[in-house]
Order: sequence, then C-alpha cells, then structure tokens
Amino acid sequence: MPERPHHEAPLPRLYCPEEIADVLGCSAWWVQDRARRRLIPFTRVGRAYRFTAEHLVEIIRLNEERPARMPEPEVATRRPVPRPSASRTAHPAQAERLRARSPRRLRRDQFGTAA
Repeated sequence: MPERPHHEAPLPRLYCPEEIADVLGCSAWWVQDRARRRLIPFTRVGRAYRFTAEHLVEIIRLNEERPARMPEPEVATRRPVPRPSASRTAHPAQAERLRARSPRRLRRDQFGTAA
C-alpha cells in the first residue's frame, strides 16, 4: 500500500443523518428530508446522505434566527394620538347604565301582531 505524502490532509469524517440529528436535537427524518430537498448541505455517497463537520456548522448557521429589529419611527411621519371623547372618559359609576332589550318574541306579542 503506497504511503500518503505528509502534506496531504486527512480525509474528513462523514456523519450519518442519525448522528447529525442527535447533535441538532431533531429527527433523522428531518435531516434526510432537508437534504433531499437540498435545503441543507450534504455529501451523497451512493444513495446515502453523509455530512461533514463543516456541513453541520453550515446547517446550524442556515437555521439560525436573529431577533427582529423594530424600525425606528421617523419624527416626520408620526401621527397625533386621537383623544378619547368625553363620554368615554367619564367614570364608570357616573355613566348611564345599559339595559338589555326584551326578546324579539315578546316584542312581537307586545304589538298584537299574529305570527
């Protein structure tokens, strides 16, 4: 068997979907499905999906979520806040109490109409 030259780097270790799923805390099905749909990087050996450590780092980076930044409101585009009307600002005890209306059937009979 011929010896490899010393300047050659060792071959990267290939991980199966189950090993990647264990690291990510997800199912192997998810890893294989994402690879099949070409949403994550992978190496194909025959019909098997294999992943390197660099692939794992890239998968983590691709699925990283950043916090949403709220846009700073511009001073010129601010609208004045509408003031509530006087009737809404009255104290609830001072406001007029609402009464439920009578049921429809009673109202019809009240007017003496035949149904």
